[in-house]
Amino acid sequence: MHPGKRFPAAGARTRLRVTVLLRGGTYRLTRTLDLPPTAARVAFRAAPGETPVLTGARRVTGFTKTDAARGIYTARVPAGTGTRQLFVDGVRAERARTALDPATFTVTATGFSTPDPSFAALTNQTGVEVVQENKWKHLRCPLASISRDGTGSALTVQPECWRNNNTAVVNRQFPFNGNGLPKLDGVSWVENAYELLTKPGQWYLDQAAGRLSYLPLPGQDMTKADVEVPLLETLVKASGTPGHLAPADDDTAAYRGAWTTSANRQVGDYQDGVHATSTPGASVSYAFTGTGLDVLAETGTGLGAFTATVDGRPDPRPHTEAGDVRLAQQVVHSLKDLPKGRHTVTLTSASDRPFLVDAFVVTPDVVAPVRDLSFSGLTFTGTTWTLPSRDGYVDNQAGVQWAAAAPHAPIRPPAALEIHRGRGISVSGNTFRGLGGAGLALADGTQDARVTRNRFADTSAGAIASGEVDDYYLSDPARMTLGTTIADNTITTPGQDYHDAVGIWAGHGRATTIEHNEIADAPYSGISLGWGWGWASPCELQAEQGLTVCRRGTIYSGGNRILGNDIHDVMRTLLDGGPVYTLGGQDSTVESVTAGNWVHDAPHNNNMLYHDEGSSYWNTYGNVVSNRTGRWTGMWTPTIHDIRIHGNFTDNTVVKNLGTNVVISDTTVVTGGNWPDAAESVMHAAGPR
Repeated sequence: MHPGKRFPAAGARTRLRVTVLLRGGTYRLTRTLDLPPTAARVAFRAAPGETPVLTGARRVTGFTKTDAARGIYTARVPAGTGTRQLFVDGVRAERARTALDPATFTVTATGFSTPDPSFAALTNQTGVEVVQENKWKHLRCPLASISRDGTGSALTVQPECWRNNNTAVVNRQFPFNGNGLPKLDGVSWVENAYELLTKPGQWYLDQAAGRLSYLPLPGQDMTKADVEVPLLETLVKASGTPGHLAPADDDTAAYRGAWTTSANRQVGDYQDGVHATSTPGASVSYAFTGTGLDVLAETGTGLGAFTATVDGRPDPRPHTEAGDVRLAQQVVHSLKDLPKGRHTVTLTSASDRPFLVDAFVVTPDVVAPVRDLSFSGLTFTGTTWTLPSRDGYVDNQAGVQWAAAAPHAPIRPPAALEIHRGRGISVSGNTFRGLGGAGLALADGTQDARVTRNRFADTSAGAIASGEVDDYYLSDPARMTLGTTIADNTITTPGQDYHDAVGIWAGHGRATTIEHNEIADAPYSGISLGWGWGWASPCELQAEQGLTVCRRGTIYSGGNRILGNDIHDVMRTLLDGGPVYTLGGQDSTVESVTAGNWVHDAPHNNNMLYHDEGSSYWNTYGNVVSNRTGRWTGMWTPTIHDIRIHGNFTDNTVVKNLGTNVVISDTTVVTGGNWPDAAESVMHAAGPR
């Protein structure tokens, strides 16, 4: 296949393997190559010795000098062109912005005020953004207006973004986020105004007028420069069925008999409320379209039994919410493999003990992953992501945001290559560079994916993401994220625009292996694995942490491994992270391991090996830690529990251990750079093989 040709459509499933050989050259995509659910056994490969480049960018020419005094060049682009990135001669240009930490800003009821009057003179004010780096968060909001305020300026932030980032920060509590909610309460810089175009290598786009302005670097000839404007958000996307699954509240169900609504119970109910009855024969019916259903409710001592019918047919299995430990959002009834169509499930209380109904998760389609797809030898480049221009960037942590509207669904940056509900996926020997979002996303229960020997560089968000943050409740292995291997990749300069992004991010998943990667030059953490904070920690440990209520459930994650990675020069901008960072509970029946990693040179780290809130059942051993600031390891609260940390090497003696049943032993402390042979062996073996 040659540049300029159209990509073939992937058709019906076939037993034959189809190989699409791409010749060298640049393929300029005008829309996402969207592989259908039937795609299977298709390999996209570079022709031998050639380098095909897939890009979502358009080249812009015709620059003329429009401001001789400032040296600014301008070219026409179609009015309405939207992008947040620009690349000139292969180098990311910086959006016009102030210097770091400009004139003093004071928080007001609607934004910020500053004694600097020049901000009031900025044009196209609704395109201007205020940006703050606050602890582990990177926060952005567009402005509604700027006005004179005495002798200074008043910056009014777009109201919805101001609510979400300041006055009413979304707090979904466990298992979605923790109690720490840094908000937009300062200004690290102001961005995206023509008047701020003062530094060589900066650019500004007047979207309405269709005018792209650029201040060249020394020696750049704008008659010859390759100026690339990214327009697509995703280059290639493969999606099986079903898509993203998430709980829905139970308010649309039909309740018959004596039921009560209990709101704000603060025990971990979805949306903080349930329906409950203690009347035998009281029932609830829920109609849905799909192939399956999970019913979520509390389990625990003193709870009762129920019967179930599906489309009027009795389900003979015994059903009860009784259990030894109080747990929220448990799957108490599950249906799968139903004929696709309209169904009704009816649950009827079978005792005088409390019977609760919390939420429903519909599986709208058959579980049919896209299978056996491979990508090798390709270059992915030239993407953008325009949502922050409209809604701001309302960071929760590590590139995850919550939508403003209830139920506050998760938002993550789009990736150049996205796999949704895949199985048997191979991504090997590719290059991901110059991207306005993430590099690769393995989403929605993708299983048995191998991501090996790729190079990721210069991504606005993270390099690789695997798993989800809102499928913690799953009990059906067919819908879980399973068996992901991320190995021998080289990742440099992730998080170029969104500084909370990490090199490799893994949410909920089982048997995830992250091994022998090199991750460098990141503003925040290198590897982040897990989610949920203290959700899976016992209530007594939550109380010891100082939490006044206990929200406790389960997380299906477990058997995950972080092995032999070389992670360095991370934590260069934000705080409260580390080269290796874990979060939330792991399954106690299958050990998770952090071993053989070499982590070094992380200036703003909290802990080099960081087991954060709720982390549990980790075996952390044989790692080499070299960093003179922060702690070499740390567990700050009792909800971090049942972790063994042994046989590690460090040149930093600072440690914090306030966890429960966390044992640190056999640590070798090195001085003067005199690493023992065993540590040298770890360093030599770490990183890509």
